[in-house]
Amino acid sequence: MPIYQSPVQDTLYLLNDVLGYPDHASLPGFADASPDVLEAILAEGAKLAENVMLPLNRVGDLEGCTRHDDGSVTTPKGFRAAYQQYREGGWMGLSTPAEYGGQGLPYTIHAAVGEYLSSTNMALMMYPGLTQGAIAAILVHGNEEQKQTFLPKMIDGAWTGTMNLTEPHCGTDLGLLRTRAVPNGDGTYRISGQKIFISAGDHDMSDNIIHLVLARIDGAPEGVKGISLFIVPKFRLDANGNPGAANGVSCGSLEEKMGIHGNATCVMNYDEAEGTLLGAENGGLKAMFVMMNEARLGVGLQGLSMSEIAYQNAVAYARERLQGRSLSGPKNPQGKADPIIVHPDIRRALMTMRAFNEAGRALVLWTALNSDIAHRSDDEKARQAADDMLGLMTPVIKGVLTDKGFEHAVMAQQVFGGHGYIEEHGMSQFVRDARIAMIYEGANGIQALDLVGRKLAQNGGRAVQAFFKEVGEFCEQNRADEKLAPFTKGIKKGLNDLQAATMWLMQNAMAKPDNAGAASTDYLHLFGLVALGYMWGRMVKASQEKLAEGAADAAFHENKIVIARYFMERVMPETSAHLARISTGADTMMALPAEAF
Repeated sequence: MPIYQSPVQDTLYLLNDVLGYPDHASLPGFADASPDVLEAILAEGAKLAENVMLPLNRVGDLEGCTRHDDGSVTTPKGFRAAYQQYREGGWMGLSTPAEYGGQGLPYTIHAAVGEYLSSTNMALMMYPGLTQGAIAAILVHGNEEQKQTFLPKMIDGAWTGTMNLTEPHCGTDLGLLRTRAVPNGDGTYRISGQKIFISAGDHDMSDNIIHLVLARIDGAPEGVKGISLFIVPKFRLDANGNPGAANGVSCGSLEEKMGIHGNATCVMNYDEAEGTLLGAENGGLKAMFVMMNEARLGVGLQGLSMSEIAYQNAVAYARERLQGRSLSGPKNPQGKADPIIVHPDIRRALMTMRAFNEAGRALVLWTALNSDIAHRSDDEKARQAADDMLGLMTPVIKGVLTDKGFEHAVMAQQVFGGHGYIEEHGMSQFVRDARIAMIYEGANGIQALDLVGRKLAQNGGRAVQAFFKEVGEFCEQNRADEKLAPFTKGIKKGLNDLQAATMWLMQNAMAKPDNAGAASTDYLHLFGLVALGYMWGRMVKASQEKLAEGAADAAFHENKIVIARYFMERVMPETSAHLARISTGADTMMALPAEAF
């Protein structure tokens, strides 16, 4: 059975020593989560992940979900009880407003604990994950009656939520959707249509499921301008606000999937189901984007989570598996072979994964902290700057972390050799589960286009210029520090490549849009490398300061510096290759006629 240990020490180091979490004590919710409370919350989250979620991960993969003749769905053995423990622990409402029953703590803590839980059972954690997104959409766009009706039960976890976008004939291009909404004349609507790929669409873990459904009101404009968003509960609510009669909502079938078998991915049929409008008429896409952006950050976290648990298991195997002799002489002279962790190519895999995981964790927490500032600060300038950075980094986190999460799950599987291909070791499940994160909540090619086509030019380029300025100033302020210079030099080189790529796009994409499309994925990963490199720069600075103070955990900080050096020497130079590809433009990529493929 796979092993896992929650990286609590690393999380605390990042929040307290690198990212300045204690400096935000004046923000609402932060005072209630002092460093001592933060450590206690992370420790409890780690116990839940390791003792409850992890043992059920393989169970969910083997059993999957079951659809019954009446359209209801049951989850794998143990899932319902584990979800109840999650619910009773108050984890659903950790960062939601106290006025609706939440604890109001920072979203940053929710993200930190979320990594541990997703690492240990990604499929199970998708049920509350989708609910979090639905809560966010109702908080932003719901009227007070809707908030009072739905949020307390969802925040408690008694009710769960979903998002319903995709239809059999349309995915990303939502302007093609056909689901209809017909007014009843009393403020409600009859929703009819079919949605596919609906994660957590039906299950047995909550008393009601609150579906957020995109549909077109009869007579609305064509395309995305005529889309509205509706709240459609599985069970209609009675006069007391409790689940009553069944609504016209049913699971038509369960998708047979490559991975995440423990999550019910449903074809949902709506047959004149009663729904209420969420937000403005024809403003559905705007309302849904609140949920989608929340989900995209969560999916990026899934990529990191899969990379982390795959890495931990690869390390454990590499320490134990005896095969061959070290190239520099025996390291296990009493045995007939050395553990494979002595071999440079195994080290390459392990160091690459670890260098990504630790920087990726920093990037997620930095972005989560920006989210808290954007939503909680009373300083308008700080709020705007944080919101700009949050919007800019969302496609980077979703795209880069999930691409690398899958790549590293495969890399970890390779460390196991033939045993990695055998189901009992669990590596196959990590590979299969990680793969979906590159696809759903906007395939990664769409994330790249979002970054290049929307985020760079948004507000006159304000966000990207602020990012360039922040990273550039970090390099400049620490340039004279001899110990930091090897790191700031690498970051600065990467930043120069990123700025050159940005300038190339500005000069070549407007006249020829295919140039932007051809460059987008390379640009996304170039941006990601610079962001991860910047995180490593901040970690090295923090660790060097700790060592100068005589930190008791000196080995922890010395290891950080070694891993950072590996990243700068072995990973950061990839920025040059991305720039070279970007600069070739789209001509060769688009040269073959379609029929020649």
